[in-house]
Amino acid sequence: MELFEDVAKPLVDDLIHGKNGLLFTYGVTGSGKTYTMTGSAGQGGLLPRSLDMIFNSIGPFQAKRFVFKPDDKNGMEVQNQVDALLERQKRDSQQTVPRTPVTRQRLDPEFADMIRPDEACRADGVDEDSSYSVFVSYIEIYNNYIYDLLEDTPADPLKAKWNSGGTPLRSNTEFIPPQSKILREDQNHNMYVAGCTEVEVKSTDEAFDVFWKGQKKRRIANTQLNRESSRSHSVFVIKLAQAPLDADGDNVLQDKNQVAVSQLCLVDLAGSERTSRTRAEGNRLREAGNINQSLMTLRTCIEVLRENQMCGTNKMVPYRDSKVTHFFKNYFDGEGKVRMVVCVNPKADDYEETLLVMRFAEMTQEVEVARPVDRPICGFTPGRRQRNQAFKDELTRRLEERGGPVDGEIPAALTQLLQSLPPLPPVEISDPSDDQTLPRLIEVLERRHKIRQNVKEEYDKTANMLKARLQEMDGSIMSKENYIHEQRGKLSEKDKLIQDQRVEIERLEKNSKMLEYKIDILQKTTNIYEEDKRTLQHELESREHRLQREVSDKKRMEARMQGMVQDAKHQWEKECERRVNAKQLEMQNKLWVKDEKLKQLKAIVTECKVERPEALTPRPPEKPQRPSREKDRVPAKRSHSPSPVPTGAPVRAHHRRSHSAGNERWVDHKPVTNVDLDTVLQPNLPNAIKVSTPSEKALSKCDKYVLTHQEVASDGEIQTKLIKGEVFKTRGGGQAVQFTDIETLKQENPTAPSRKRRSSETHGAQGDENAEGGWTDVENRCSVAVEMRAGSNLGPGYQHHGYQK
Repeated sequence: MELFEDVAKPLVDDLIHGKNGLLFTYGVTGSGKTYTMTGSAGQGGLLPRSLDMIFNSIGPFQAKRFVFKPDDKNGMEVQNQVDALLERQKRDSQQTVPRTPVTRQRLDPEFADMIRPDEACRADGVDEDSSYSVFVSYIEIYNNYIYDLLEDTPADPLKAKWNSGGTPLRSNTEFIPPQSKILREDQNHNMYVAGCTEVEVKSTDEAFDVFWKGQKKRRIANTQLNRESSRSHSVFVIKLAQAPLDADGDNVLQDKNQVAVSQLCLVDLAGSERTSRTRAEGNRLREAGNINQSLMTLRTCIEVLRENQMCGTNKMVPYRDSKVTHFFKNYFDGEGKVRMVVCVNPKADDYEETLLVMRFAEMTQEVEVARPVDRPICGFTPGRRQRNQAFKDELTRRLEERGGPVDGEIPAALTQLLQSLPPLPPVEISDPSDDQTLPRLIEVLERRHKIRQNVKEEYDKTANMLKARLQEMDGSIMSKENYIHEQRGKLSEKDKLIQDQRVEIERLEKNSKMLEYKIDILQKTTNIYEEDKRTLQHELESREHRLQREVSDKKRMEARMQGMVQDAKHQWEKECERRVNAKQLEMQNKLWVKDEKLKQLKAIVTECKVERPEALTPRPPEKPQRPSREKDRVPAKRSHSPSPVPTGAPVRAHHRRSHSAGNERWVDHKPVTNVDLDTVLQPNLPNAIKVSTPSEKALSKCDKYVLTHQEVASDGEIQTKLIKGEVFKTRGGGQAVQFTDIETLKQENPTAPSRKRRSSETHGAQGDENAEGGWTDVENRCSVAVEMRAGSNLGPGYQHHGYQK
């Protein structure tokens, strides 16, 4: 009772006044959520107490059955009295079994008298000029699917059980499993379950009986932690439809826009559980996973709402990740109040899970949901029902004083006449020779016509009697007309004053609305300008940053281009210098060849002069043997005195290195970054294993190792070093190299200043006659040398421009 007074009673009071509400229980499995919602005998839970408060408040103002009718779109329609009466007769005709009185419809005696009379409560401020009707529905969310617990499961006649003799085994047939429902959104953007059964109830007992009918179909199972563990989330929806009475205060106003529909959802969430404790398997394991997933989604949604409200963010709340959160999306968005009851089990085994539940409850206290907007109230004068009731009481009293019918006789007579109307027989004609349907129908219609004539006569009799009584009352009323006329004159003046004031108020309201509209427009315009200003500032800053980056990139590009220009200029200068030097060397070689020819011709002429006179025919001079290639030609050193004609080019014996001519195998390690140079001598390693990176496999097959290394000398030229060594096997089974020698291959420019100076000094010392002979001097001609520093172990041989040397 204390919990109901603090938590559920404000929600029921809002329901009666046209506002929505949501109440759900949350906790670990076995903590008492279902018991908190339903209760026990003598200790009613939140659900029966809420129903009792609703019917205690609106009991005298309930509309008759089928006056309000659901439109299957989460709304209500209003039917007139005739249509409602036909609906009631149709339902009564369909019920073949007589109805049991409401007080004897209890399905479970243990829930009898759940609420004591002293604990009954009612809401204050109930609108007496409205009619109310209560509709209930009961659904469950099982494995993220929605099922209607009040739906009558149809029987499948094709699945009847038969015995071996061909006769049915039992009278009832197999039931078709229920179909899942889907969520839809109505025109007011509220979520509802499409095709859900909504039952109109008129009392607390009838509503609780409907609840218990659906409770019997709810899925429960026995687990290690709970004997009757809920395996689904159940939602009991109480929908209250209310509409104002007409101006006479007798019937419900036939205007769908004036119908206010509010609902209260009582949710019994399934408890979170750990499979390590419940030892669930198969279907129980899948159910536990879906339950924990839906509860985690609920927690995530509330966390995102809390973050959006406290931090001012606009993150999207993941309502659609679970049917539970998707169904209650409108409540979290401000369509009603939300209350949560946290159930805690004091067992020490549930300490960790209970701690998580309490942290979640603490977090939910910081989430605020906007209050629902009050619904507009019809503008009729209040107190219409009381005035009509007072008029009927006064009329009945006067009729009793004058000997007329007492109160209740006319309604009882009319009710008796209406109930005496025979029901219409079936009018379907399946055979052209059918001569029974039409006579039966004619007979029933004649009987109904006679009853109608009786009702009309009774009505005319009562009307005439009432008219006579009214004529008698006219005399007493005439004396009061003058007073009423005077009062009407005063009322007309007051009405005129009130009308003027209303016109002034309407004018002021229009001006206020116009000013508010202008303020809104100005505010929106200001916001747009501010947004454009921020956008332009951001764009300006981005363009400034981009301009700065472009300027810095341009500077870097200019510096890079200048460096590239300097490098290209330096390279071209070196290339031009090299080409000039090569051309000069080529011209010198040509000039030297011409000098040689002249020298040979001079020698021939000199030889012819010194021959003996008795020689009749001079001996032809021996033709000098020219080398095959001018580049391979090595001139001999020329003396200052004339020398005889050379008989052939000097031949230098081949030098053979004993160590490299053996059976040793070499590992030729030459990195891929090396540059091929045009030196006169090139290393040659026959049958060598060439590698670009150190290889243990290659070292295991060879005895010698040579590494080709290049570096830049002090004069800017690239020189190649051959670092040689011997390969030894280590005790650990590996290979080790001991370097023993270094050879250097170097390329020099023959037009260097030091060499030119040496050539000029040599030419100055020899004089004019020997100047020509200086071109044949080997020491002066050979300005390019190969420097080789050999050690104890001579290395590989060399090739001279492609020929073995």
